[in-house]
Amino acid sequence: MKTRQFTEDQIIKLLQDAKKGEKPIEELYRDFGCSPASYYGWKKKYGDTTVDEAKRLRQLEKENARPLRIVGEQRLEIDAMKGVLQKKR
Repeated sequence: MKTRQFTEDQIIKLLQDAKKGEKPIEELYRDFGCSPASYYGWKKKYGDTTVDEAKRLRQLEKENARPLRIVGEQRLEIDAMKGVLQKKR
């Protein structure tokens, strides 16, 4: 089955349309071409965010990924050094 990629802009627009309440939610996600599970997952993830907030969130996640990776690598090095020191004793 083919999977589709929806942009954050499209997802947020769908959620905002659903919040307006002009159409039933079932009709909205059917017209959009997604499943109910996808819709509710997006609703849980994005909630009431705007497009600008979603872009800022993605930028912050990228900024946080680098320090987390560095700390993880340092932790592995420290564990490896401890293992070597314990073998020498």
